[in-house]
Amino acid sequence: MVLVRAKGVSRDVAMWGKHVRVYDFNFYPPLVKERKRLDAMPKLQGFDFWRTTLKGARYVVAPMVDQSELAWRMLSRRHGAHLCYTPMLHAQVFVRDSNYRKENLYNDVCPEDRPLIAQFCANDPEVFVQAALLAQDYCDAIDLNIGCPQMIAKRGHYGAFLQDEWDLLHKMITVGNERLSVPITCKIRVFSEIDKTVKYAKMLEKAGCQMLTVHGRTKEQKGPLTGVASWEHIKAVRKAVSIPVLANGNIQYLSDVDRCIQETGVLGVMSAEGHLHNPALFEGRNPPVWEMAEEYLEIVRLYPCSLSYIRAHLFKMWHHTLQVYQGLRDELAKVKTIAGVEDVNRELKKRCQEEMANQVEGEKPKGGLPFPHWICQPYVRPGPKKLPVENGDRSTEAKTCSKRALEDEEGNPEFLSKNKLKKKARNPHKNFDLAQKPKYAKCEQCGNPKGNKCVFSLCRGCCKKKAFKETADCPGHGLLFKTKFEKSLKWKHAENEGMMNGDKAGGHIQTDSITAQLNGTESGNVV
Repeated sequence: MVLVRAKGVSRDVAMWGKHVRVYDFNFYPPLVKERKRLDAMPKLQGFDFWRTTLKGARYVVAPMVDQSELAWRMLSRRHGAHLCYTPMLHAQVFVRDSNYRKENLYNDVCPEDRPLIAQFCANDPEVFVQAALLAQDYCDAIDLNIGCPQMIAKRGHYGAFLQDEWDLLHKMITVGNERLSVPITCKIRVFSEIDKTVKYAKMLEKAGCQMLTVHGRTKEQKGPLTGVASWEHIKAVRKAVSIPVLANGNIQYLSDVDRCIQETGVLGVMSAEGHLHNPALFEGRNPPVWEMAEEYLEIVRLYPCSLSYIRAHLFKMWHHTLQVYQGLRDELAKVKTIAGVEDVNRELKKRCQEEMANQVEGEKPKGGLPFPHWICQPYVRPGPKKLPVENGDRSTEAKTCSKRALEDEEGNPEFLSKNKLKKKARNPHKNFDLAQKPKYAKCEQCGNPKGNKCVFSLCRGCCKKKAFKETADCPGHGLLFKTKFEKSLKWKHAENEGMMNGDKAGGHIQTDSITAQLNGTESGNVV
């Protein structure tokens, strides 16, 4: 095996070879030919890139963490998807961990899985570029995720939480555009203001972004606050930039795709949640849930993936049906093999077909659904629960969130969460009534429960800080800073006294030795 530094190979390939450590021309001839072809051809940009490399993609499956693996991408392509993304990859982990690279990209190489865009989250230009260099030979473009609104993105400082750091984003895209052999694309969320969103998009275009996907929601619109995406923002961005724009948000049916393209003027539409509930969305079909599950599991046999991914997909596809057959939900959660999942799917199919046979003609679907629960269809996320406001009074109490309202009702079994219901089943005597919980005296500084025997009437954390600062003891919390300090002083004092006594004793010994030498009585001088 030799490093990829042969004559004619570009600097990017040499850098890529350096990171991957070793590659041999004999073992990877298609890779080298592809690299030479890319070196010989100019990098396509903007609309040329969309028309040629992406083949004018109109229907796009969004990048989803642990949800857009190879098996799901292949299922999506069978049912009308033109372009797919990898799951969001963490750039720093991708650079340092070879197993992560293999599991999330290298082992998923499939000729039919093109065009493909690899998406990374990153907050450092050099790390982003190094990760992209390692991935560029396995995809058609590199996407920078600056649209993820989840808490993990906030803790890691990436995704939508970089959208105010324009200088950093400009540098990341510029450096990537200069050093990569494939185009850079971006997926963003909008600001509340349309003007700011347009300026943001123009900045990304100027930095070197070759295609922009705009999710018409702000980073605050997530979970119960998801709401409706703003196509007005997307339309304004499309008019302002000179690169291809894809729209994301409010896509539940194929008719939504056509309407979005007509209203915003975008070239294509990306779907995430809607596609997870109905993989045949881009075909305009709503097949039975077991039919799509069977096909997906067949593909998983060809392109294996984690069982957790499979469960997650089936929970989405079967969402409405599992509200009816709760027992199957528990069975799906417990199975350990694909064969076990197939057994659950067969049982679900059997029950649904029995229900179909007994269905009264003309009967409307239950639960306010547009179709019977066994048909693939979107899930509309409920909004936050609003408390009643009396006489138009919008006081602080009236604005209290629904979560607090539920906490006040937790003594009633009807309002217990699923986890608490499970605890109740294991221990019927367990009480969740907040009114009957023991009341604890609060720490004077932070409000946490104070220690009953604390000499400062504080919690352990605050007590430790105070005792350390004042060199004091708190037997109640087992903190003995004063006692240990006094012991250390006594030990040092005793050690100093011992050293002084030793010096005196050493002086006497030395004097006696000299006297003995003068008298000739030293053992070495005895005649």
